[in-house]
Amino acid sequence: MHPFRFGVVLESVRDEHSLRETVRRAESAGFATVLIRDHFAAEPFGPKLAPLTALATVAAHSTSLRLGTLVIDNDFRHPAVLAKEIATLDLFSGGRVELGLGAGWLAAEYRQTGIPFDSPGTRIARLEESVAILKGLLSGKPVTFHGEHYQVTDLQNFPEPVQAPHPPFLLGGGAKRMLSLAGREADIISVLSTSVASGVQIDSIAGRSSAHLAQKVSWIRDAAGDRFASIELSLFPDILVTNDHIAGARQFAAARGWNVSPETVLDMPAVLIGTVDRIAENLLAQRQNLGFSYFVVSDTDLEMAAPIVCQLAGT
Repeated sequence: MHPFRFGVVLESVRDEHSLRETVRRAESAGFATVLIRDHFAAEPFGPKLAPLTALATVAAHSTSLRLGTLVIDNDFRHPAVLAKEIATLDLFSGGRVELGLGAGWLAAEYRQTGIPFDSPGTRIARLEESVAILKGLLSGKPVTFHGEHYQVTDLQNFPEPVQAPHPPFLLGGGAKRMLSLAGREADIISVLSTSVASGVQIDSIAGRSSAHLAQKVSWIRDAAGDRFASIELSLFPDILVTNDHIAGARQFAAARGWNVSPETVLDMPAVLIGTVDRIAENLLAQRQNLGFSYFVVSDTDLEMAAPIVCQLAGT
């Protein structure tokens, strides 16, 4: 089993002062990574800084934190451009980059920018080609690639990243085709408990269930084959530290308009409710039963999650 580690996403950061303060708090609390989303649209997560520029600032104000994207929209950057940016960031950070990639999903920002919002199959096929090109370029070798979506000829990337053969790749998704690609190609897989297939984020009771999540892990396992044990599985859970987990579960359901029992909510792997000890026991069980060991939280939950990080990180 992989040791536990924890990441914090820059959700509420809007300026350099708050970024530096969040980085300081995360590093002192024992978080392993600081991550940032890649969106033009302000909704549904709030306005976001440019991810790679923000992470360069994180690198300058930290010593141990790894730098992650959750996730770069593949349609926003040609892989040759992204490879140069990631290699430079990895070099200047001393080898701390984790490259998170996705096929893109938020229809509103495609409309707002005029970037074509192709079918999910086309976007995933384009991502698959991009991953192949990126792995080649970040390995320091000349790359020639002639696919349906990208044409690269005898291209040598500069600089070379510190990490070999390349920085770890994180792929994120929730549907079978995307998770199967991740199983074949990713070092880290962020499994969504919500659906984004329609171009908006949809949260549902069924999608949150432990049975549904187990199905997603099985898709990854089938695609990964012998390499499954080397893959780090990640979740982005909702967290509520409380002495009354039943009342907390009712509160969680009511906030979403769900008419379900507290037990149904407490069965959801990406919902962590209870005392620190109860949540820690839940995470231990999740790692044993499903393989999840890397948990990412919003910076708005940093202080709430810190005691859990202190108890489990590295174990």
